[in-house]
Amino acid sequence: MTHTFKWMLLPLVFMASLVSCTGEKEASTQSPTKPNVVVIYLDDLGYGDLSSYGATNLPTPNIDKLAQGGVKFTNGYATSATCTPSRFALLTGVYPWRNKQAKILPGTAPLIISTEQETMPTMLKRAGYHTGVVGKWHLGLGTGQVDWNKQVTPGPNEVGFDEAYILAATQDRVPTVYLRNGLVEGLDPNDPILINYQENFEGEPTGKDNPELLTMKWHHGHNSSIVNGIPRIGYMKGGEKAKWSDIDMADNFLAKAQAYVKAHKDEPFFLYYALQQPHVPRTPHPRFAGKSGMGPRGDVILEADWCIGEFVKTLDEAGILENTLIVFSSDNGPVLNDGYFDDAVEKLGDHKPAGPLRGGKYSLFEAGTRVPFITYWKGTIQPGVSDAMVCQMDLLASISALIGTEAELGDSENMLDALMGKSETGRENLIIEAGSRTALRSGDWALIPPYKGKAVNTQVNIELGNDSEYQLYNLKEDIGQQNNLAESNPEKLQELKEIFESIRGAEYSSGVKELELK
Repeated sequence: MTHTFKWMLLPLVFMASLVSCTGEKEASTQSPTKPNVVVIYLDDLGYGDLSSYGATNLPTPNIDKLAQGGVKFTNGYATSATCTPSRFALLTGVYPWRNKQAKILPGTAPLIISTEQETMPTMLKRAGYHTGVVGKWHLGLGTGQVDWNKQVTPGPNEVGFDEAYILAATQDRVPTVYLRNGLVEGLDPNDPILINYQENFEGEPTGKDNPELLTMKWHHGHNSSIVNGIPRIGYMKGGEKAKWSDIDMADNFLAKAQAYVKAHKDEPFFLYYALQQPHVPRTPHPRFAGKSGMGPRGDVILEADWCIGEFVKTLDEAGILENTLIVFSSDNGPVLNDGYFDDAVEKLGDHKPAGPLRGGKYSLFEAGTRVPFITYWKGTIQPGVSDAMVCQMDLLASISALIGTEAELGDSENMLDALMGKSETGRENLIIEAGSRTALRSGDWALIPPYKGKAVNTQVNIELGNDSEYQLYNLKEDIGQQNNLAESNPEKLQELKEIFESIRGAEYSSGVKELELK
């Protein structure tokens, strides 16, 4: 990949890059009053998946350096236990349950962020920032009838990003191509792309009908078109030269993120660097394959850690690390078997992806939304550990306060002092979401209303939080949510019910649907 690409922001862990004008590396003409902001966003990384968060068999030294040199939050949250809603809230500062389209999207879904809506990149552009996204998008593209052989719009460029280099949805969904500023990279006009999520194209092999063509076997849902020996969700025909190489994806996104930094080191920038790991299909580069001893899931976490180390090194070599705010996090909690047989369960050993938390991805229990959350700003943020409750949704208001720019804040709250390590005061209340179900975090407490449906999704073997009765947990005393206090503490139960309904509304249970994995 050339370094002339000016790639900007993508979804997955947050890093905000603040650059020093007096660094010993390359000289920079940037003003320290406008630090760079980098959000590094991982995909399905659990609270216990990092050595800095307690993992003993999975070393992540580069992310650990951020945690040890910045603020490591023990109560950091995504808004949602699945990807699209969390990414929506991160970029817009609005609860995803306010947007009925903010749910797990197919690769053909229209853009769910209004082009008139306030976003982090639009706010930062008004303040003179260059904005970019690199990596996973999964917030929809176009208006619902996408022709992948032409300019795809609206997309990231229409909601605030000057430059965008993305995969449209997820690594396990078609189309399996990269888009640069709305155009499919490397597309041969004589081999047009066709996409359909309902039915296959005549003569095209599938994971269900042609298992002999597979290098990775599907467990549930992932049995449609085959790309690089891997069965995907949805059907695709054409675009052969444009299809990505799965094992080179991490290196490709890293190169684009590095090129973006080098191209914009002399002006304030916002980069949304959204890595695809450890989402399925887990396809580590051969340099990392087998290195973790935990199968591909562990291997891609090591790969992501290496990528982040190389990216931070690029900031340092450009002389801007001390003028860069880095925010690192994950879109939701962990899952092991999420559609493929890849030894994630069989080779787990003693590792606990959720750490001490209950549940995981898709769950209203804590492991669904409580995730690694780190802020790092060399020379500005003093190292520490904070128990303040912070949420990714609050980045819009907090960064707006940091740079002194007004913004439409929506549900975003100014947590700048907490993020900078200057205060232990965080949010008082937060609505968390899993699918169409919502619950409340308030102080030391978690309230989960009653919901119908299975208690456990057996496809992924995760407790969802569904119960016929209210669930009330004191997380300070019971982080694993084993002791339901709803019956023994009716006063606290009533207090939290009133708080929950005052924010969420009394009709919170209308429209709730059973989780369906494809």
